[in-house]
Amino acid sequence: MRRLFLGLVLCLCASVSVAKDQAGVFDYYVMSLSWSPNWCDRTGTDQSSPQCDPDRDLGWSLHGLWPQYESGWPSDCETSGAWPTRSETADMADIMGTDGLAFYEWRKHGTCSGLDSAMYFKLARKAYDRVVRPKVFRSLTKSYHLPASVIEKAFLLDNPQLEADQITVTCKAQQIQEVRICLTKTLSPRDCGRDVIRDCTLEDAEFHPIP
Repeated sequence: MRRLFLGLVLCLCASVSVAKDQAGVFDYYVMSLSWSPNWCDRTGTDQSSPQCDPDRDLGWSLHGLWPQYESGWPSDCETSGAWPTRSETADMADIMGTDGLAFYEWRKHGTCSGLDSAMYFKLARKAYDRVVRPKVFRSLTKSYHLPASVIEKAFLLDNPQLEADQITVTCKAQQIQEVRICLTKTLSPRDCGRDVIRDCTLEDAEFHPIP
């Protein structure tokens, strides 16, 4: 009887997991933009990442386009869609930093979009191109310590289609980490869920210039 009960529990858990992480079943997207100079200072340079090559001149790079539930998110979904070729991931390196990140993001998040890899990368690039990355950050010549809210205000100023509840700024290790923008499935701005709209409150977050 005990074995039967445990078997029923395991089957129930498995069915819940499959239902939750079904490809194409989600509510909205979160587009995450990473400030490359900070990531390179914290992690990337020590890893000799091509993203940190000064000749790349990367500022706000695309970390990912993530399917999201109103609370929580799916990941690593089973999908019948085609997986990316090496040329497809290489073609995303100009905005994502490396082809390795492009493949990782497809495996973890793109598989949950319900799209094949080509369509997913096309949508991710379209989302990236629709948002103005404030040029003021590219003109910095030295590192600054600033309120994280300054980053959000700059994006709101240059993107009048966005509202405050549709964008959030994250920090890591006392540095500005990412700007995250919430979008509908058709890439229109929308309010972020409660688990996403958690702004960094640092008043002296470190922000490095593009090398």
